Amino acid sequence: MNLIAIETSTRLLSVALWRDGALLERRQDRPNGGSDLILPWVGEILAEAGITLKHLDGIAFGAGPGGFTGLRLACAVAQGLAYGADLPVAPVCTLEALALESGGERVYACLDARMNEVYGAAYEMVAGFPREILAPAVAPPDAVLLPEGDGWQGCGDGFAAYPDALAARLGPRIAAWRQDVLPTAAAVARLAAPRLVRCDGIPAARAVPLYVRDKVALTTAERLARGGVR
Repeated sequence: MNLIAIETSTRLLSVALWRDGALLERRQDRPNGGSDLILPWVGEILAEAGITLKHLDGIAFGAGPGGFTGLRLACAVAQGLAYGADLPVAPVCTLEALALESGGERVYACLDARMNEVYGAAYEMVAGFPREILAPAVAPPDAVLLPEGDGWQGCGDGFAAYPDALAARLGPRIAAWRQDVLPTAAAVARLAAPRLVRCDGIPAARAVPLYVRDKVALTTAERLARGGVR
């Protein structure tokens, strides 16, 4: 199984090539922009592996939730590559990829959604893969859905953006958190590979981002009601 994975939902941009479990990856912390990196990285890692697009079995991408521009970038590149090579596409939830990347057993994945909100979801690892406990949702940090029980590991830049509000809301459920962990193309590839083996990929034309939140901006009244917005 050979596949290319693309993840651009946060400031950490990455591209990975999965070859029967072996990974080649490019990544860079790029808070602003980065669209110029993705296709050159794809070419670089294919050349390093000595293969071309025709040797791939599919294209995977981090579908969201995350930054709207980044999600559209990953989806568009995945679609373009898949169209050109007649390959299936495997969209992967970025919060699921974050949970896998963390290495934790019970993970509360949380990304900064801006607009004084976060994207959150909860996963437990089963046979090395995340099983969804709480589905991805967007909410203010003081109103996120709560996973049952304790011993959860919080991961993602949501904990960097809103540490006090999330700590107050989640309380003893969170045993520790790692705010430096972000979703990666390597994690997206690991999640996509078994799906493509099962022929669970979709046609390129059906690939769409998972926004979770459709609204990209607040009105002036909404900003004032929230006391300003990041």
